[in-house]
Amino acid sequence: MKRSGFTMAFLMIVCVFLTVNAEAEEFEFPEIHGFLEEAFAPGFGSDDVKHRQYNMAEARLQLRADYYFSGDNILAEWQTAIESKCDFVLDFYYGGKVLTDLRELNAVFTPLDIVDIRAGRQVLTWGTGDYLFLNDLFPKDYVSFFIGRDDEYLKKPNDALRIMVYPEWFNIDFAFIPFFEPNDVPTGDRVSFFDSFEGGIAGRSSELHVVEPSETPKNFVYAARAYKNIKSYEWALYYYRGFDPSPSSYKNEAGHQIYHQRLDAYGGSLRGPVMGGIGSAEVSYYYSPEDPDGDIRTIQNSMMKYLLGYEKDLGNDLRVGFQYYLEQTLDYGEYRKALLPMDYRWDEFRHVVTSRITKFFANQTVKATVFAFFSPSDMDAYIRPSLSWDATDSWNLTVGANLPFGRDSWTEFGSVRKNKNVYARLRYSF
Repeated sequence: MKRSGFTMAFLMIVCVFLTVNAEAEEFEFPEIHGFLEEAFAPGFGSDDVKHRQYNMAEARLQLRADYYFSGDNILAEWQTAIESKCDFVLDFYYGGKVLTDLRELNAVFTPLDIVDIRAGRQVLTWGTGDYLFLNDLFPKDYVSFFIGRDDEYLKKPNDALRIMVYPEWFNIDFAFIPFFEPNDVPTGDRVSFFDSFEGGIAGRSSELHVVEPSETPKNFVYAARAYKNIKSYEWALYYYRGFDPSPSSYKNEAGHQIYHQRLDAYGGSLRGPVMGGIGSAEVSYYYSPEDPDGDIRTIQNSMMKYLLGYEKDLGNDLRVGFQYYLEQTLDYGEYRKALLPMDYRWDEFRHVVTSRITKFFANQTVKATVFAFFSPSDMDAYIRPSLSWDATDSWNLTVGANLPFGRDSWTEFGSVRKNKNVYARLRYSF
């Protein structure tokens, strides 16, 4: 069944649920909340994207509503609720095209005291990282991230079945995803990127093609987490079976094709109080089933990823946070032996440090934040300053900037260094 068919099937189930409840008692239409937002982001740098002068100009309407079943029926007994959230976007970057983004449409219910089930479209997330994701392999929208949309839009929704079980000894969180959802990464139309086939930063001229996994049962995605609070500390174990959300392997070099290779991931994390603040540690092993020995030059090797984090409230509405991230390519010797003379050579180790500084002013109605990434191994960086003002309970103005830098065009932040911009978002919530 295609994704549109899955969504339509779920809509039909929702209608049946509503009909059952309407027959039980008088139907009450749920309250609708949401916001209206205008956003604009002048850009300066890349000359091969659709609009050099800006990379975001849009008007957005978000509507959300939750419906809770009541009465003498099994839906009420299971505490069933329907959660929905949908965005309607007038996108001037594409000539005023109207886009629809269904971010949530799911049913959540509790058939047993220790079991919660959420079925339908939803945003999935876990792990300890701040903008760094190890065991959270659910889809991200990095185009939204680089152009200045709200952080909400960094996480993409999935069509999924999520089962949460709470026995006494630990909690289990299982997600079944019938359709693999990839990351939205720069492809040159709105955000330029490094194209290895062209040997440099490319925009709309790129002939790169991304091949996604076919929608067959063998390509279903599974993810699981087991977690438990012990005193003040939360530990978790993670498992993922699916595909790399960002395409990093070559399918057909002659045809400029890259693809999402198969990926199994195993990891763990620990988070809790340390030295007056909150510390965290996370690790993940990425196993590449298509290249178990690391000697196929066109396929991403297996990897180890490590993350240490610390955040602390310093008082006077000031909070700071730091992270250290290490990425290790396994079977590196085999990888080097397999390379051809013209291939790009990635380092065995990649280091990234981040810092977040947040300060509130004016009775916490003004929030100033600076988040910075810096990689001493890649010699690139990315700085994200922002200033947010809650003028009233309904009105908010946010301004900020995206400032990537890099010595080389093939590193993570160097590849998007031509996409510097500033942005402003004006939002009315209701």
